[in-house]
Amino acid sequence: MIAPHNLIDKYNVAAPRYTSYPTVPYWDKGDFNKDEWRKSVKFSFDETNEADGISIYIHLPFCESLCTYCGCNTRITKNHQVEEPYIKAVLLEWAMYCNVFGKKPVIREIHLGGGTPTFFSPEHLQILIDGILANSIVHPKAEFSFEAHPGNTTQEHLQVLYNLGFRRLSLGIQDFDPVVQFIINRIQSFEQVKTVTEQARQIGYTSINYDLIYGLPKQTLNGLRCTINLVKELQPDRIAFYSYAHVPWIKPGQRRYSDADLPDALEKRILYEGGREMLTAKGYREIGMDHFSLQTDSLYLAEQNGTLHRNFMGYTHQYTQLMVGLGVSSISDTWYAFSQNVKTVEEYVALINNNELPVFKGHFLTPEDLVIRRHILNLMCKGQTTWPIDKDFEPALYDGIDRMHALADDGLIDLTSTGATVTPLGKRFLRNICMALDARLWADKPTSQLFSMAG
Repeated sequence: MIAPHNLIDKYNVAAPRYTSYPTVPYWDKGDFNKDEWRKSVKFSFDETNEADGISIYIHLPFCESLCTYCGCNTRITKNHQVEEPYIKAVLLEWAMYCNVFGKKPVIREIHLGGGTPTFFSPEHLQILIDGILANSIVHPKAEFSFEAHPGNTTQEHLQVLYNLGFRRLSLGIQDFDPVVQFIINRIQSFEQVKTVTEQARQIGYTSINYDLIYGLPKQTLNGLRCTINLVKELQPDRIAFYSYAHVPWIKPGQRRYSDADLPDALEKRILYEGGREMLTAKGYREIGMDHFSLQTDSLYLAEQNGTLHRNFMGYTHQYTQLMVGLGVSSISDTWYAFSQNVKTVEEYVALINNNELPVFKGHFLTPEDLVIRRHILNLMCKGQTTWPIDKDFEPALYDGIDRMHALADDGLIDLTSTGATVTPLGKRFLRNICMALDARLWADKPTSQLFSMAG
């Protein structure tokens, strides 16, 4: 059942997606420096239990064509000569971090994102992963995953990555409606998706994710229903059902269409509710925010046993304290600090070749940040959080609790003196709930739009 219209209007505001706290626009960039960043990496690495290991995110930015809806950092080119020098730079960056560690890291998680990782040839992807693992220990419960375009992912890509330890594949679909595919310039047929999915399963991949987006230009409820019916035929283990983020001031490609092509707040909410209802009716369980999975998938099992985690890569079924981001624009997280790499390929390669870590901004978390981060993660991953009764504890947190009373009045949370629990209705407004605790945002409200709309 769709949320009341007055709540849709009230909570359709610009809101972060909370893959981190503080969110990137509120990092204290002026206090950041590379020497302190290295110290934070080393401290976190030494503190990490080898039984937990570390995560690696590798950003592979190249795409042969521009998907106009996309908010990622990409470089559009058909020149595949860019592959080899970029991989060499990534491996040099990894060597710099290995020097900081001082001993072999235990790799718990690798994720290849983009861009289009399958832009790279299977041979170059093998060189990349072999280079990462050469001086590392692979955790016995490691999970390696990659994002792929159904239109250019070959059986050789799948086999080479499988041989390297990859078991999870994420396919970007967005919508099968040809009208929507045309306007967002993301063309792939159902048959292409089916072929890649079946090949992956035959090879031995154990988890397949599809990305779908609601709120796209020209998207209709009937078209979305047709897409979900087609998706159900292929039975992916997970589905990420994201809200389209309209940020043309950041991504000029989104100016290919106008606001008139986009659904309004109510229409977008109907798309979400309709899609959500169909997915749950087809056996998928809602996980955290924007995610659905079958009950046999590790994401569902993690939510059930309380180990679901969220980081810059999204939801994951396993927690690692240290996440190293490699490649242009990648973000790293030591738990105590964040950093982000430079955003252009040229600057990234130049810094690497000068033997410099390519980070250009970051944030060292304060004790207050760490407290609020924990509560936001609890709400995002567990749907509840608890706090001390002592009112002298972290005043900024209690300012957030005061802001939560309005959410409780609207039925989005159950609020007590010792904690908050997200209600079934509140799951639709999870970004808004977390925003109530965002001390940095409320202390310095943006004068221009920094985030996409929550609706």
